[in-house]
This record gives sequence, structure tokens and C-alpha cells, in this order.
Amino acid sequence: MPYVPIMGMLAAQRGHLFPWVPVFMGIGIAWYFMLPAEPTRFHIGLSGAFVIAPLVLRLVRLVRISFVMIPFALIAFGLLLGALRANMVAEPVLGWRYYGAVEGRIIAIDRSQSDVPRLTLDQVILDNVSPERTPTRVRVSLHGEQKYLTPKPGMTVILTAHLSPPQGAVEPGGFDFQRMAWFRRLGAVGYTRTPALVLEPARDRSFSLMIARLRQSISQGVQARMPGDAGAFAAAILTGDRSGIGQDALEDLRASNLAHLLAISGLHMGLLTAFVFGAVRFGIALIPAIALRVQAKKVAAVVALAAAAFYLMLSGGSVATERAFIMVAVMLIAILCNRRALTLRAVALAAVIVLVLRPEALMGPGFQMSFAATTALVAVFGAIRGRDRALPKFLRPIFGLIMSSAVAGAATAPFAAAHFNQIAHYGLLANVLTVPLMGAVIIPCAVIGGLLWPLGLDWIAFYIMGLGIEWIIFVADWIAGLDGSLSHVPAPGLVVLPLVTLGGLFVILWRDRTRWVGVVPILGTMVLWAQVERPVVLISESGGLVGVMTPQGRALSKPRGEGFIALSWLENDGDTALQEDAAARRTPGMIRVGGQSLLHATGKSARQQASDCDGAAWLIVNVDIEEMPDCTVLTPDILRQTGAVAISHDLKITTAREAAGLRLWNQQQFDQDMPELMLTRKPD
Repeated sequence: MPYVPIMGMLAAQRGHLFPWVPVFMGIGIAWYFMLPAEPTRFHIGLSGAFVIAPLVLRLVRLVRISFVMIPFALIAFGLLLGALRANMVAEPVLGWRYYGAVEGRIIAIDRSQSDVPRLTLDQVILDNVSPERTPTRVRVSLHGEQKYLTPKPGMTVILTAHLSPPQGAVEPGGFDFQRMAWFRRLGAVGYTRTPALVLEPARDRSFSLMIARLRQSISQGVQARMPGDAGAFAAAILTGDRSGIGQDALEDLRASNLAHLLAISGLHMGLLTAFVFGAVRFGIALIPAIALRVQAKKVAAVVALAAAAFYLMLSGGSVATERAFIMVAVMLIAILCNRRALTLRAVALAAVIVLVLRPEALMGPGFQMSFAATTALVAVFGAIRGRDRALPKFLRPIFGLIMSSAVAGAATAPFAAAHFNQIAHYGLLANVLTVPLMGAVIIPCAVIGGLLWPLGLDWIAFYIMGLGIEWIIFVADWIAGLDGSLSHVPAPGLVVLPLVTLGGLFVILWRDRTRWVGVVPILGTMVLWAQVERPVVLISESGGLVGVMTPQGRALSKPRGEGFIALSWLENDGDTALQEDAAARRTPGMIRVGGQSLLHATGKSARQQASDCDGAAWLIVNVDIEEMPDCTVLTPDILRQTGAVAISHDLKITTAREAAGLRLWNQQQFDQDMPELMLTRKPD
């Protein structure tokens, strides 16, 4: 029978198969998100049949076949999870550009990329828009002078704003903001340049908004006690409020690979619970009458779990923090059940829970980097357990610190490079110099400061905490200023991260020497990444920005405007130039690709040149044209249907719509048949 060799291989893995459960679930979830269209009822039914197939086969006593079918059932289950979640979060999406009055209740406050306050509103009311067509949530950036509003969660505000549907990827295959907005239930985004006004004060007594107001109060209190970037850093790691951090400090943290210290993730949750666990256990041990009557280890685990839950609520419950809480909770519950806390099974169980609750998290860098680091750390330290005894005792903590920083850095490096297009070469040094302070000084002082706050003595702990944070900021500034501290890489192809992930997981999870076969796809991705070719021409969805690859890098059609798109294109090229510098690379005249000519015109000149295209094969404009010439014209109306356009060296045309497919989160944008775009190569 063909399954006999497979059964023999699986028998050798007995006791080590559970960590593969989230792997196969993840394959199914990723498959759902990569589909060109929503699965039909037939596909949903077929997936459901695969899910129950192992159980049916086992009932008819085909045990071996049922065992082999489990991976396929998990893949199908993952696909169903993605589809179910996408339909569960469905909310109205604004189908047009809107300008007018907006009323809503503030549920979140942060800062936009342009460093201005940004409000997320629910209970939205739009002028002359029916409730069934009104988005459940909108996000508005507050530009201009906003002296009439000090935003607080629960406050109802009214403003005059420009709103539009969430936009798709800035280039085919790029980051899909529409998908992210869909799962966050954001139906429109926009901005206002007029003052926002308070319609009703914050009166809502719902638990979530009470926690949000508590977060804001603590953030403001901490920053009042620690002014400057140190206070903003403290507020970020305590409440998740990163709005006070200056752009220079933020760039230094990113360039030194220390930006992860700002996000309330596994590191912070682990350090907090470890400190609380250790403090409670030590405190019980100091009182013999109690220590002899209770199991201090389990009591400490319960208290640490409660502290982690409070930290989760205080941080705003972001996806990263939820993921960290689940991982910590699994480990603490393992202690309560007299099991080892740090095992690959515990990590796998945490991953399963996260994927069931939020399958969309799989596609984000937070999930990928967090579980990559955790899995690698547990595997490596499990393999070397006991071998560090050969070192002197005073060297063991130093060895553990360097090893953990190196392993976590190596595990997350490909994901960081793929998502953020940069590599911090001195990240290991920066982490070795700063991470110990997080565990030894900053997190303990944060806990002590919180306990002393009601007594008015918190300034003592926060003063010491501030010294530690100032050291981190100093190290970040120093490392970022070193020559060659940061290099940039182009965005990889679609297969690179999946191959790296599966290869690394095979090396870690498989239990015999054939595990090293997993190194092959990892090495193969390096070759694929090195040979990646960026599009020679990129056209924005508005038609107002065009980028052409030149020997000096991508030349942009204008020095200002559509800055986010310009920055994204340059970052995906691995190019550090500013938009103004990239625009200076442009040479007047037509764009020539593979013997074909393209002409880009904007404003009045677009209408004037539309009569004959000046001999170009394509005319790209940012205004609508009444009479179409003989050449192919890309107008804003056409580009709204295709999305951003990319043209390769061989004249292959790819649109954002083709790359994204017709999915729940973009179906309102692509409501018409996509026009066919084609360039033909002239014979040599």
C-alpha cells in the first residue's frame, strides 16, 4: 500500500506531531487569503468533507488512512477558518468619496504617518447617507489647528471631513490595506482640515471605554512624570500609546533593531509575568507559615496570569498583545497542570488558539516574527539544555543573553527584511546592550511604580525606570549613527517567505537527520531573493504618480504629493532616496519600455495631449478625458477598476486587481469588468 512508507515515517515522529497542527492550519489560512476569488459553496462543502474525513475513516476502521488524512483535514479547516472570519467581520464599506459632516464616538486615538492625531470613530452618522450604507467605523486624521478638542475615548465629536473607501495595494502584490481595514471593521478613512468639535462628553460607561480612558489617564500621568521621549517610551510599553514618541527617536529605534521594545508583545508580557511570578513565589517563601501550607509555585502562576490579563486590558488588546497573552497563559496553565511551560507543544497550542480567534493575524509581520522567535528560542535552548554547565556560573547569564538575542534575531531577520525592506547589522549588539535593562530595571520599576501610585511614591520607581529608558534611547541613537548600521533590500517574491518558513519549521520540528533537508529551500530563497526584478514602470491608482526604473534608481514623476505611495515604491525597491531626490532623477519626455513609449500628463496638459498622444502607445493621465484618442489611455476611472499598474521589462502588465483577486474586502472597489491592458513588443 502506498501509505505504508508514510506510516513508517510518521511512526518515527510519535510524540512530536502536535506542533505540526498550526503549521497545516496556517497553510489552509494562507491558501484562503491567496485565492483569486471567494470560495464557492461547493468549495466550502468540499473543505468541510475533508475536515470530517479522518473521523469517518476511523469509524469505518480505516485507521491508517484516517491518520494520513489529518494534515489535509487541518488545511481544509484553516481555509474554513479564514472564510468564516472574513464573513463574520463584514461591515458596510463606503462606496464613494464623501465630503461633509461626520458624527461619531471616539473609540481609539493614535497618530497618523504624517504625525497628526487620528481618531477612530464608531456609531457613525454621515449627512444624507442611510444607516445601512454608513460604515460601522471610520478613521479620521486631524490636520490644521485643533484647539477646540482634547479627544478622549467615549467622547462624541462632530467634524467636516473628506472620507473615501480604504485603498488597495499601492502596487500589485504589495501590502493590502483594504484587507487590513476589512478585518478591523474600518469602512472609510479620511481627514479634516477644519476644527473638530465636542458634541457630547465621554459618558459611556461600557467596560471597553472605561479601560480606554484608564489607558489614556495612565499614559498622560506617566508622560507628566517623565517628559520627553523617555516618558513617551514608558507610555508605549505600559499602555500601548505610541503617539508621543518623536520621529527621530522612532527612526533610531528602527535602525538599531530596537523598535520591538515599543510593541507590547511576547518580550514585555514574558518579563512582566516572570517578575510577578518570581516576586510572589519569593514573598511566599519568606513566610514559612504560608509556604508550608500552599503550593507557592501555583499561587504565583495564578497571580502572574491575573497580572497578564490586566496588562492585556490596559494595553488596548491589540493583536500582538493578545497573541503574547495567549502564549503566556498557555505556559502558566502548564505550570498549574504540573507540565513543563516552555515546550514546542505549548508554543503550538498558543499558535492554534491565535489562528482560531484571528486567522488573519497569520498574514501580518507581528504573528510571523513573534512565533518565529519563540519557536527558535524554545528549540535551541531545549537542544542545549544542561550544556551550559561547562561554563562558569557568572558567564551563564551572559551566554544566555547573547544566545537568545542571536537566535531571535536570526529567526526574525528574513521576515523583518521582507516586510520592512531593511536589515539592521548591529541589531545583536543593540539588543545585548538594552534587553537586560528591560527585565532587570524597566519592567520591575513599572510594576513597583503602579503599586506605589496610590501612595504618591511612584516617582521613585519611575525615576529609575526613566534612567533605563534613556540608556535605550542613547544606544539606539549611537547604533543608528554607525556607518553601515542599516542596509535596504528589495521586496521578495511571493514564494520566498513561505519557503523560508516551511524550511525552518522542518528543521526544528522533524525528529531525525532528514530534518536538514529543510535547509535546501532556505538557501534556495536566497537565490530567488537575489534575482528578484522590480517592475520597470509603476502607475498609481490615481494616475497622478508614475515611477520608472533607471540606472540611478526609480525616477518619480513629481517631488510632492501621494507621498505614502512614493515612499512605499522606493522602500520596496530597497531605495533610501526621498521623494524629492527620486523626482530629480526624471528626464523629460516619454517613458520607453521594451521599444514602446508611454506618456504621462497631468492637469490641463493631459487634455491637450489627449488628442493624438504625441505618438505614444499609452497615455497616463490623472483627469477624465471626453474624447479617447487612438492610443491606450489610462484615466482615473479606468485605474479605479484596475488598481495600481506594474509593467515589467518584457512588457508584462500586472494590475493590483489581478494580484488581489475579487475578494470580500475589495468587491466594492472592483464593481465593473476590468479593462484589458496590453502592450505589444515591436520586432527588433
